Amino acid sequence: MLWGSAFPAIRVSLAGYSPAGVGFLRYLVASLVLLVYALISRMPMPELEDLPLISFCGFIGIALYNFMLNTGELTVTAGVSSFINSTQVGVIAILAVLFLNEQLKKIGWIGIALCIVGVGIMSFTEGNMSFTEGDVFHLSIGVLFVFISTVSTSLYSVLQKPLLQKYTVIQFITYAIWAGAICLFFLAPRAVLSVTNAPLNSTLAIVYLALFPGILAYVAWSYVLSKLPASQAGSYLALIPVAATFIAWLWLHEVPTALSLLGGAIVFCGITLINRSKQVSD
Repeated sequence: MLWGSAFPAIRVSLAGYSPAGVGFLRYLVASLVLLVYALISRMPMPELEDLPLISFCGFIGIALYNFMLNTGELTVTAGVSSFINSTQVGVIAILAVLFLNEQLKKIGWIGIALCIVGVGIMSFTEGNMSFTEGDVFHLSIGVLFVFISTVSTSLYSVLQKPLLQKYTVIQFITYAIWAGAICLFFLAPRAVLSVTNAPLNSTLAIVYLALFPGILAYVAWSYVLSKLPASQAGSYLALIPVAATFIAWLWLHEVPTALSLLGGAIVFCGITLINRSKQVSD
């Protein structure tokens, strides 16, 4: 639910800030909150040998993911973005096979193929996601940005597995968010100065993104990854687009179009097959 709410919240925040600015301010707020927690709890610093992997996780899972997703949502609706993002179920399954020696049955590979087809259908659409007579369809570059963000967060999910065996969930999330915030600063060094001129709704949306989808949801996700295989944990992400589409309808009055619903339905079928593959495997 929290990650589902992030997609419409990002759309609101982009009304007053740049994509990089939204990402940096979101994780600047999260970093400050976690810094207070780290000082109170006397959290130890990570070991020097783990800094390269932690830094890379922060770069790819926080900085790159948020910059690409925010950029994509300039032209892609919250609901469609969430459906594209849900294909990380398949990406995580592939990465888990390659790097974690987890298994995936034939039905799972069929599901991954359906996810690709569904994203492809959503890619060929008007920038405003309309589906009316006379529309000229073209490849949406925003969809490409969202898909790159999906691949980056999938890699982040797999790479953190060994670190979660050494650090607590809150420790790893703190280190990763600090690293990601530092990377995002170089993309938007003057973002803090724009707060005074930005709409209040956009600023409040960033604060919400920092505290709830940013800290709380990331902690919950890493806790799940510390207890379950990556591919099995990834299957639960199938619920994100359902939550995102509903919240975007209530909050932003975004109504899914015929084309986005078709692509989303195919993606959801693919995710179901991937989940079924894990059940058969287990």
